[in-house]
This record gives sequence, C-alpha cells and structure tokens, in this order.
Amino acid sequence: MQPAFNEAAVSRLPVNQPRSLSCVKTGALHKQKEKPRFEVVDIFREYGESYRSKRTVPPPHLKIMNAIEVCRTKYLGGHLDKCDSCGFEQNAYNSCRNRHCPKCQTLTKERWLEDRKLELLPAGCFHEVFTLPHELNPLALYNKEVIYDLLFKAVSETLLEFGANPKHLGGKTGFLSILHTWDQKLLSHIHLHIVIPAGAVSFDETRWIHSQEDYLFPVKALSKKFRGKFLDFLKKKFKKGIPEKTDHPGTSKGFSGLMNRLWKKDWVVYSKKPFAGPEKVLEYLGRYTHKVAISNHRIVSVDKSMVTFTYRDRRDSDKVKKTTITAEKFISRFLLHALPKGFMKIRYFGFLSNRDKKANVNLCRVLLGHPSELMEKTKKSINEIMLELTGMDISLCPSCKKGTMKITEVLLPVLKRFKPVPVFLDSS
Repeated sequence: MQPAFNEAAVSRLPVNQPRSLSCVKTGALHKQKEKPRFEVVDIFREYGESYRSKRTVPPPHLKIMNAIEVCRTKYLGGHLDKCDSCGFEQNAYNSCRNRHCPKCQTLTKERWLEDRKLELLPAGCFHEVFTLPHELNPLALYNKEVIYDLLFKAVSETLLEFGANPKHLGGKTGFLSILHTWDQKLLSHIHLHIVIPAGAVSFDETRWIHSQEDYLFPVKALSKKFRGKFLDFLKKKFKKGIPEKTDHPGTSKGFSGLMNRLWKKDWVVYSKKPFAGPEKVLEYLGRYTHKVAISNHRIVSVDKSMVTFTYRDRRDSDKVKKTTITAEKFISRFLLHALPKGFMKIRYFGFLSNRDKKANVNLCRVLLGHPSELMEKTKKSINEIMLELTGMDISLCPSCKKGTMKITEVLLPVLKRFKPVPVFLDSS
C-alpha cells in the first residue's frame, strides 16, 4: 500500500539532509541548500498564542496560523512507517496543504512547473513588472479581492492592446501573470510579475510576429495606459460601491482626493532583460510562483521575541542587509499578505488563456517552425519528485539502507484547542 499524496514522507530524509522540500533544488535548476536553522513555523509556534491574545484576529488569519502551527504534527494525523527488512519504525505526519505555509508549496510548485514545461515556446521571453502606488495600500488592505482583480484586469488589457497595436506587434499576445503583495521587508508592495513571449500570433493565424530582441513595449507608454485603465476601473467600482472602505478614501471627498494624487504620480512599469532561454524562464518561475512573503532561508535568528532576517536593499545596489523586528510584528507582516479565499494569484491571458491554451501553443510552435504535440500530463508520485530533486529514494529505510518503508498503521489527528479570542478585523 502506497501513502496518499502528502509531504509527510519528507521526514524520512536522513538527519543531515534537508527535511523540507523548500530546502532542495528545483529540478536541475537550483543548487541544493542546507536545512535552515530557523523557519516561519518556529515563529508561529513560539509566539502565535501571544499574538492572538493581544489583539483581535480575523478568522481567515486564525485559520492560516493554525495550519502553519500544526503542519506535519500529530494534530493532523499521518501514518506509521515500518521497514520490511530491519523493522525500524517512524511516524510520518500529514502536511496542512495551506497555500500560505512555506513547507507545503514546493511539491505544488514542482507539479505546476512540470505543466509549464509543456507550454514553453521556442522563442524569447520578457519579464515585466507592474506596481501599484503605495497610496492604494490602505484601500487594498480592506478590499484585497477588489483591488487585486482590478490590477489583473488593467494590466492584461494594457498588454493585449499594446500587442494588437500595429505600431508594436499587431497580433495576439499571450502571457502569464503572478501577483505579489510584499517587498523585501514584508511590507505592502502590490505588483504583478509578467512573463510574456517575445512576439505575437497574427490575427489571421498564419505567422508569428517577432518582437525586437531586447525590446518589447515602451515602458513610459505602458505605465500611462496602465494608470488610466486602473483608475477608470477603480472609479466605476467606487460608484457601484466598494464592499469595504477605509475611513478617509471611503468618503466621496476622500476618494476624489486619492484619485487626484494617483493621477499626478508616475506609475511604475519595469521591464527586465529578456530571459536567456526556456531554462531561465523555469528558474524564474520556480522562485516566484508559490512563495508567500519570505522563504525560510532568509530568517537569520529567532531569539527573545525578536526575529532577524535578510533583505535586499533595492536603493543600495541590491546589497543584502539584515533587519530585526519583534516576533509579533513579523507575524503581523506575514499575515498582511494572506490572500482572499479562493483567489487565483496566477492567471493566464491571450493565447495562453486556459480555454484554448493547448491548441494555441501548438499553433505557435508550428508558426515558429518547431511543430510538436503537447505531451500528456502525467502525475508523478512524491517518491519520483523527491528522487529528481535530491537523488534520494525516500522509500528506502534510513536505518539499514536496504529495506523499504511501508505503512503499517494510520495515525488519527489530535484536536488542537486554542484559547477563545474575540474576532474582529485587525488593521495593524
């Protein structure tokens, strides 16, 4: 009997090997890293109860905290593994599978990357970043789903219009967009990462229109169009009634003042150098798609209610520096980036939209002179993924190195009880 898909099997790794899939390489693209000394889960387990007792925490945040704290513990149950050769036994507990949990995203990411490999085109790719001004942060805090949806809509329409314009490409573009809401210090910084092929399909679908090698669209024109579309959508949404509003921007006078300030600002659209091949695209996607706020390897120390972590100072030549904040402030900043329930942070547009993606990708490959059918997706087992990532067979007994670990008993979950805390919205 094989275990159901979960990340508990990672606990079979030897002591001197990383026990979290987030600590190992992504395919052959990342170098294997050592197990971090401190993890996000350590902070939540040590200081989570104190955080809950001192403030009112909304139910979605309580759910995330609980999931991270009980991940791969007896509270979620699991199974008992036993070696069929030497009789060695060990528990393997289930993972929480919460998308905000740092430990539970790597297998999801690996399978997602496998799917993206099937869609890569034999053409260059550009990386664009669209950022919302920080003046919108208070409004976004109370209206995450509304603001995030408007961001996706404004960016997608902007890029599709530029692609269709004969002055630029004159065809139908396709791209992948990834929402990020944080900066290196875990503060609010709402932006979309875009991965877009260097070209477009002609509207009659008879040829591929190549862009320039080092240039896609003019960023100043992009930023003006992006600003205009977003503010137009926001104005219409405000007239219909935004579900929740902060006090000042929530009034007509306050909203009008906010709009005036936003119109006067130069909105930021950043165009990075094109990727140097499909492998670089996957390397980028592996770093950015399924991460939330911070990776465990950036946490330097957790001591006496203080957390120290590294960050890159964009204003100082990207130098790596350290910052120290209280554990409770760390938790508060982490939860600031909790996504609305069911919200899709990765979306596809143009000829990469999910509806006709397979046919469109095949067409693009034919037009680019590399015809090939998309391979059928095959779901890999956790053993196969771990073998590719680490070169280790996690079904092998860690004691005798000969036998196979097999499930002999199911371990039932143990209910974890929290002290009752009044629940209201925490705006800190």
